[in-house]
Order: sequence, then C-alpha cells, then structure tokens
Amino acid sequence: MVVIGPDGAPVGTAVAGQPAGDGGPGPVNPGDAIGEPAKVMRIGTMVKQLLEEVRAAPLDDASRARLREIHARSIKELEEGLTPELRDELERLSLPFTDDSVPSDAELRIAQAQLVGWLEGVFHGLQTALVAQQMAARMQLEQMRGRALPPGIVPQDGVESRGSGTGQYL
Repeated sequence: MVVIGPDGAPVGTAVAGQPAGDGGPGPVNPGDAIGEPAKVMRIGTMVKQLLEEVRAAPLDDASRARLREIHARSIKELEEGLTPELRDELERLSLPFTDDSVPSDAELRIAQAQLVGWLEGVFHGLQTALVAQQMAARMQLEQMRGRALPPGIVPQDGVESRGSGTGQYL
C-alpha cells in the first residue's frame, strides 16, 4: 500500500503488519489485499442479500438450522479467498454457534449482520487503498512529466509549448 504524505505526495509503502516507510519490495497492489477478490465479492453479496431476506421473513426451526449451515459454510468459503491476515481477523471476530441446537432468529441476524459489516469494512478498506494508489500514481506521473521537459518548455493544458508561444519556423 502506498503511504501518502500531507502534501499528497507518496512518502513510502506499507505492507500489512509492517510499519510504513521505505517499504521493502515496492508498492503493494491493493488487489492483493484479498486473495480471491471475485470470490469474496460474490460471497459478500450473497450474505448481504441473505440478511435482507432473513430480516423480512419469520423463520421456523428448519429454516434457522439451514441458515446456520449457510452461515458456517459462507465463513469457510470466505476464508479460502482471503489472505492469511484477513483470515485470522475473520476467525477472531466471527464467533461460531457453540452447540448443535437451532439458533434463535436474533442470534442468526446478529451473526449475519456482523459478517456483512466486516465484509463492508474490508471492501471500504480495499477501495481506500485503490484510491490512494491512483493518487500516488498520478503524483508520480506528474513528477515524471515535470522532469522530462527540457528547460524553457512549459506545459500548458497538457500540451507542450515554447515559453512565449510564438513557435519556430523552418
């Protein structure tokens, strides 16, 4: 992840679990923050839709038991698509149902809402990292353009021209 300073210029890179600074091997692709982003997005969308359905309908014992199975399976599938750091975080935050009894509506809704909230946090973090990477790339490009122009040439509206704009004739 690229670390942006107060002036908007990149000051270094940071890797999860390491302090920001010169950063090691170079900028980290924010897309690598999630091992399998497409899989995590699909499961996240399913879990969110499932939560909306659960809120709207009364659940009997059979549907609550099925929802409990879906919740457990969703977490296992998510773990396969996450980096080790995010997998550890998910394991710490998602508390499995402790016994084999059928959970109540409220327990299921809380578990689903917690999972949806965590996934939304992951997605927002990824979006933030992508925006920071784009800003850093833009700053780097602007710096490279500024260094690439020979003396006396001033960029105007993205087009290079000579200082007074009169041009030279052959």
